[in-house]
Amino acid sequence: MNDAGFEIAATAARLVVEEGLAFGPAKHRALKALGLPGRTALPSNEEVEAQVLDYISLFCADTQPGELLALREHALKWMQRLAEFRPHLGGAVWQGWATRLSDIDLALFCDDPKSAEIALINQNLRYEVQTVRGMHGDDVDVLSLHSFCEDLDEDIGVHLRIYDLDDLRGALLPDAQGRAPRGDLAALTLLLSR
Repeated sequence: MNDAGFEIAATAARLVVEEGLAFGPAKHRALKALGLPGRTALPSNEEVEAQVLDYISLFCADTQPGELLALREHALKWMQRLAEFRPHLGGAVWQGWATRLSDIDLALFCDDPKSAEIALINQNLRYEVQTVRGMHGDDVDVLSLHSFCEDLDEDIGVHLRIYDLDDLRGALLPDAQGRAPRGDLAALTLLLSR
C-alpha cells in the first residue's frame, strides 16, 4: 500500500471506530478530509479492517471487548426472535471489531421475502425499508430498526437484509482470509461460549 493509501486507510479506520461509519463512506470521507484528489485509489476493505484492528488495540483495548460482547449477545436475541427466517450475523459484530457505535447486520433467508416484514408488523415494530446491493450483486431490501441494548444502555441499529432461501447457497463461502463472512445461530452461540 502506498503512503496515500495508508493515510486513507488509517483515517477511515478512525471514522469507522469513532463515528460508526461503514467502510465505503469512511474511505470517501477520509479522502476528502486528507484533501486528496477524487480519483485517488482507495485502499481495500481488508486494508481498512487491518487499520481498524490497530486503532482498536491502541485506543479502545479496555472498552471494545465488552462492547463487542454486548452487541453479540444482543444479536443473539434478535437471531432467536427471527429464527424462522434462518438469520446469519455478518459485519463488524461477526468479524469481531465492532464497538458500541456499530450496527448489527443480519441476513435473513426467507421462503417468502415479505414474511419477515409481516413478522415485524405483527410484533408492532417500526422499521424503515431501503434497497442496497446484496451479497451476490443483486439489490435486496433491508429492514432497519432501532433496538435498545440494556448492556450498552443505548439504542443499536439492527439491519435485516432480506434474501431468498436459495441465496443461502454460497453465502458462507470463506473470504480471501479464509474467514466465514457470516454465521448462523449455532455459530454465534459457539463464538459466545469461548
